[in-house]
Amino acid sequence: MALFKLSGLNQRRWQLFTQNKRGYWSFWMFSVLFLISVFAPFIANDRPILVSYKNEFLFPTFKDYPESKFGGFLARTDFRDPVNQEEIAANGWMIWPPIRYSYNTVNNELPLPAPSPPAYRLARDVACGKYQAGIDDINCTFGNLNWLGTDDQGRDVVARLIYGFRISVAFGLILTIFSSIIGMAAGAVQGYFGGWTDLIFQRFIEIWTSMPTLYLLIILAAFITPTFWLLLFILVLFSWTGLVGLVRAEFLRARNFEYVRAARALGLSDVRIMFKHLMPNAVVSTITFMPFILAGSVTTLTALDFLGFGLPPGSPSLGELIAQGKNNLQAPWLGITGFFVVSIMLALLVFIGEAVRDALDPRKTFA
Repeated sequence: MALFKLSGLNQRRWQLFTQNKRGYWSFWMFSVLFLISVFAPFIANDRPILVSYKNEFLFPTFKDYPESKFGGFLARTDFRDPVNQEEIAANGWMIWPPIRYSYNTVNNELPLPAPSPPAYRLARDVACGKYQAGIDDINCTFGNLNWLGTDDQGRDVVARLIYGFRISVAFGLILTIFSSIIGMAAGAVQGYFGGWTDLIFQRFIEIWTSMPTLYLLIILAAFITPTFWLLLFILVLFSWTGLVGLVRAEFLRARNFEYVRAARALGLSDVRIMFKHLMPNAVVSTITFMPFILAGSVTTLTALDFLGFGLPPGSPSLGELIAQGKNNLQAPWLGITGFFVVSIMLALLVFIGEAVRDALDPRKTFA
């Protein structure tokens, strides 16, 4: 328990954070949603979580199995195939995820042409009417229904939302962390040394921020298909300047304080003074901006996917879902679903940022 004991100052900050009820509950709601998305393969998947077949336990979520294992001839088993399901049911059992679709699973048994409407009002015999008696118990479950409908390719919207939420948050977190590290290091160098170093850095940042990031991505997309890591690398190159000004101002203010002069007199190196003695003061103020930077990073990825310059085609993406809503006005559930998910995600992040700002406000912390 001693490992989790907070100091008096941090206890006061946590108390201020919890007093902001909107931010506090937003933090827990966002954490639960992200935790659900982390375990997306166990929640939405077209493969069973566990299969018991002829007294052998199989884990299709982690490993591909040839269909020959179940009497077929394909190189990869389609566990949604009624023939394979009958064979496994006759010689064992399966545990399915709550949603029996992955983000790229095409539902070929739709009662209506894609994009099909939400199935929560469809009767069991309409949604699963093609299946014969005996296979009905295996296939006609709520996990096979498309609760928020399908997109224009017949893929389940709920599954794509879960996977898309995970990619958006992971992309935003990685982009926020790397851009913040680079920006804080650059701001520390500028503010600590000042003079010509500060002047040259400022002119470089002005030139660097004037480069059109979107045009560069459009040009890049004409030659290669942007991947997750390539897109992340490009955005990090142009997003690290967000915290430079804040850290630079903090270092300019504190570089001539008495404790900094004393550290120099004791022979401490500039690097140690910068990152051990001055950086902690700057970190407190920069942390308050990180939830807002994360929200901006998620918005950037969503906008790029909406324009078609983001993740590769077929990737689960909130921006791509909104774009499908724009292209399929006869299917309003696509645009409405994407809009509400993105809006709720960004609202939660903004509320969390407000609570963090209150918790780290020195006027409240030391009141």
